[in-house]
Amino acid sequence: MDTYQKETKKRNVHIYLEANPNPNSLKFVLNFMLLDEGESYDFPDAASAEHAPLAQELFDLEHVSRVFYMGNFITVTKSDEVEWIEIQEPIKQHIRQYLESGKPILLNEAFESGSTVNGSDSESVKKIKGILEEYIRPAVEQDGGAISFHSFEDGVVKVLLQGSCSGCPSSTITLKSGIENLLKTMLPEVKAVEAEGV
Repeated sequence: MDTYQKETKKRNVHIYLEANPNPNSLKFVLNFMLLDEGESYDFPDAASAEHAPLAQELFDLEHVSRVFYMGNFITVTKSDEVEWIEIQEPIKQHIRQYLESGKPILLNEAFESGSTVNGSDSESVKKIKGILEEYIRPAVEQDGGAISFHSFEDGVVKVLLQGSCSGCPSSTITLKSGIENLLKTMLPEVKAVEAEGV
């Protein structure tokens, strides 16, 4: 199997932990870029991580329920029955050792990364994607997650929430109070925003 270009070089890896609004998710922030700007990969379960060996290994650790790669961080989501203080250090050490070994984080290009503007998009869709990219994505990334455009039909924008945003108790409030209000203000044709597949 060919190795995809997302390999890590052998290096000293420093990781710090960052909490986010989802109490079951934790950001493991690295001292280097893991992926290119705007690129992200969400693994909602072990089966989805078939071509992502680091994510596979994290799923093998007890209580890991979701893994998300983006920029210079990995967001790990845990199950409810354990506290972070009990598992954060073993996860941190595992990520550090894996990345220090220089092994690849992805094995092939069987992945679809975050969406960007497509030439066949309508003007409204281009504007929606632009607003998501410029105003919303940076804030969502700060919280260890990602948001991407899914569809726009009959005034309803559907978005995909990934990483810490998926299953976050405050994501509905953020979606309605923040994202929906911003899109409705900037684009009158938008009537509502919904999360797809949450």
